[in-house]
Amino acid sequence: MSGTTDFLMTKTVHTTNCFDTFIQVAEDCPARAGEEPPPRAGNPTVAGLQYKMIAEAPYTYTSDDVIFATSAQGRQLDAKATKKERSLARDEFFSKGQACLRASGLGKRFGWGVHADAKGRVAIYAIDSKHYQALARDPDIKQVRAMRTKRA
Repeated sequence: MSGTTDFLMTKTVHTTNCFDTFIQVAEDCPARAGEEPPPRAGNPTVAGLQYKMIAEAPYTYTSDDVIFATSAQGRQLDAKATKKERSLARDEFFSKGQACLRASGLGKRFGWGVHADAKGRVAIYAIDSKHYQALARDPDIKQVRAMRTKRA
């Protein structure tokens, strides 16, 4: 019966990771080419932070890595945070369901498709690129759309 106590104390950890999936831009995305998200009031936006992180290191990070690092909680951790502090903050963050990269401005507003490989690591491709078109037509990967900005 002691196992039950352990079970009750363990928080559910949610994930935004997907595998062998291509997130195409939203149907109502205004961009016809991939655009770098501009800063707002001189500060990078979440979409801008996600763009920089993924563009500078394609297929390095999972969706969870990107979502957490660009969240308010992830940005509050400074470089001095220990691995344990970082892990606890991340577990706490993912104890509640989080919006995945389908909800990111990258695919909703700025014209970037997000590809997750077999290991869940992500890269971005501009809607006007040949690579985007090839991924969008690939029958071997799951095809989903970024979320619409406006209701249908």
